[in-house]
Amino acid sequence: MSLFTALLEKYSKPGPRYTSYPTAPYFHSGFTEADWIEEIRATQDPARGLSLYAHIPFCDTLCYYCGCNMVATGDYNKASVYLGFLEQEMDRVAALTDPRRQVKQLHWGGGTPTYLKPEDIRRLMGMMKSRFSISPDAEMGCEADPRELSREHLVALREAGFNRLSLGVQDLDERVQKAVNRVQPEELIHTVYGWARELGFSSINMDLIVGLPHQTVESFAHTLDRVLPWAPDRFAIFAYAHVPWMKKHQKLIAESDLPSFATRLDLQQLIHERLEAAGYLNVGMDHYARPEDEMIKAQESKTLWRNFQGYTTHKDCDIYAFGASSISQTPNTYMQNEKNLKKYQDLIGRGGLAVERGLKLNRDDQIRRDAITRIMCDLELDKPGFAAAWNIDFDAYFAEALTDLEPLAADGLVTLESSRIVVNDIGRMFLRNIAMGFDGYLKQASQDQPRYSRTA
Repeated sequence: MSLFTALLEKYSKPGPRYTSYPTAPYFHSGFTEADWIEEIRATQDPARGLSLYAHIPFCDTLCYYCGCNMVATGDYNKASVYLGFLEQEMDRVAALTDPRRQVKQLHWGGGTPTYLKPEDIRRLMGMMKSRFSISPDAEMGCEADPRELSREHLVALREAGFNRLSLGVQDLDERVQKAVNRVQPEELIHTVYGWARELGFSSINMDLIVGLPHQTVESFAHTLDRVLPWAPDRFAIFAYAHVPWMKKHQKLIAESDLPSFATRLDLQQLIHERLEAAGYLNVGMDHYARPEDEMIKAQESKTLWRNFQGYTTHKDCDIYAFGASSISQTPNTYMQNEKNLKKYQDLIGRGGLAVERGLKLNRDDQIRRDAITRIMCDLELDKPGFAAAWNIDFDAYFAEALTDLEPLAADGLVTLESSRIVVNDIGRMFLRNIAMGFDGYLKQASQDQPRYSRTA
């Protein structure tokens, strides 16, 4: 067993992905629509940017591994009706928003945003552009499923202003694809990728998943052999989280078909070695990018940020998220919409918003979120600077965290200096473990804990 694999085995344990802190399981229904409206009104700094998100929950078919909030349907009318509710929701939020604020980032996720017909892609973007001021240099990204995707879909995305595309590839092995009900031939993906390059998307990301049924090191090495020569700008290589107690449809995957723990560790080592050899840099966790990519530059300049869409180059933005299950964020508040599609539409149809739950951060939450974010994004934490910013004694405030980090330092994942905490190169694969030391909620009684996926 290599040192890298031994470390993966040692530190593989349940833990958050820290797309927020506190994490979403701690949002509560005591946070109301009135709270959210008050928060929007109180945070209208015209100089602060906006990030808009739209959740399109529809898919043509059900991928058995999916952990997203989605609805598999062949009835397109559901999407047409849904867009009407999105428009109502945008109207109400836009009415509370200072029109001088600039949208610096815009993202559509799902489900499958490209489930929408080309004319409805234009319709939805028209809704956003007519209600919010979108900066000419805004980063605009959309998730896309290569299946059922026509060139006309991509033309509509480009005409709408999208400059970034994320392609859901997952795995090219036919046996794996059949086991998760997502069959998409390599030729199809290559064709779609070629269209995207031809149409001038400035950045193309490919999503892959490890830990799917029937995957082996050999089969996934073949997938990497095929996709690496295409040279996408970024890769996001997620570890499949088998959580059938949360996502009932994952019971359609036979647990006996899933790779063994040892195989999953070998897959992680394969990815680390192959992407590094191909010239990609590990941003952190499961994200890789080319050295010239904006994400790498943002990390170097300490302007990288992390939110519910993952890593982003836009740090100082409030998120206004629209659609079922979507999560909005201001500097000190999170709000999640109703997840159930019918309930979401009922709430919007009554003339209000669709607030299901949320959270207002206290001072300890804010301090710990800042520490976790700096670890996850900057890969280091300047102790004197942090202490001065928050008016705390760093070593006293984080005494327990520093103790928790000592074994990780002994294993070379992190360096603990008198004035700095530095994530080492190999530690980039273990950012969740490093961040967990600063998580005050993980110290609560075990019976109060949500169930998280494993870190490796």
